[in-house]
Amino acid sequence: MYKRKRKARMALAVLIVLIILYLLQRLFVPKYVDGIVEGAFVAEYYREANKDFDVLFVGDCEVYENFSPVALWNEYGIHSYIRGSAEQYIWQSYYLLEDALRYHKPKVVVFNIQSLQFDKSQSEAYNRMSIEGMRWSMSKVRDIFASMTEEEHFIEYVFPLLRYHSRWNDLSMDDLRYMFSTKPVTFNGYYMRVDALPAKDVPKGKPMADYSFGDNAWKYLEKMRVLCEENGIELITIKAPSLYPYWYEEWDEQAADYAKEHDLMYINFLKIQDQTGIDYDTDTYDAGLHMNLSGAKKLSHYLGRILRAEGVPDRRGDPELDALWAKETKRYNREIKAQKIRYGIE
Repeated sequence: MYKRKRKARMALAVLIVLIILYLLQRLFVPKYVDGIVEGAFVAEYYREANKDFDVLFVGDCEVYENFSPVALWNEYGIHSYIRGSAEQYIWQSYYLLEDALRYHKPKVVVFNIQSLQFDKSQSEAYNRMSIEGMRWSMSKVRDIFASMTEEEHFIEYVFPLLRYHSRWNDLSMDDLRYMFSTKPVTFNGYYMRVDALPAKDVPKGKPMADYSFGDNAWKYLEKMRVLCEENGIELITIKAPSLYPYWYEEWDEQAADYAKEHDLMYINFLKIQDQTGIDYDTDTYDAGLHMNLSGAKKLSHYLGRILRAEGVPDRRGDPELDALWAKETKRYNREIKAQKIRYGIE
């Protein structure tokens, strides 16, 4: 009897310690609800009530700030989502796509190729913003090992408290308020800005000794292509119309050659400004790096016609989707009004 009680007390003590550690971890992990919100994007995907998306975007800020799923729905009835994150490397795009296939099989995947320039991860901070929001699966495990810099450790992804325990001095009321649930910061993965800052004096790219993309980058682009092919998904590669970071003609030729070799559609939005109507005086909020809402609507209008021509269905009239998108559109319009007030836009 004494031994049983002793074991029960020990088990209870261990349970209490584990609960305390769990609560501390929930408290110390960054919430990304204000300021740097990009770390919240990946996790928001799992909240979607209907993940039967016909179009899935993967990539970095050149997708999540430049295309609007709300606009695609309201104009074309396209049910879409953007699985984007800040400086998302191509292996991270691949594993986010692999992860998404556990939930649904899109008809089209749109991948922004800007990340081909990176052959290995450049920053732990960007790694964590892309990976930590993923649910645990073998895709996440493989993503971690593919992404870690030399200074990173797998165990710190399993137990983020080991990495963030020193944040105690930075804790705020938001860390308490959003310990278990955070507010949404995107609209089906789209991050909205309505203000404008014209692009002026954009620096040209400096000459490089070698313009070749790295073997690791090519490996994951090929893995993405094969994964799409095996699942009957059309892969469309794009280069968003961001003026900076600079997109070299030598890079564009490699991307175009790969697409031609594998019979993929490749759209370089930098070269079709006349067709999209992008105006760098009014359609960017940060001097040409990313599009604002006006620019995102124009790009969505142009791409939406292509997606419809490729057989993506107009799903308006589906009661469930109509209701979901009506709710999202209402929230989207509220945010437009709020930002216009914030930035003094009439």
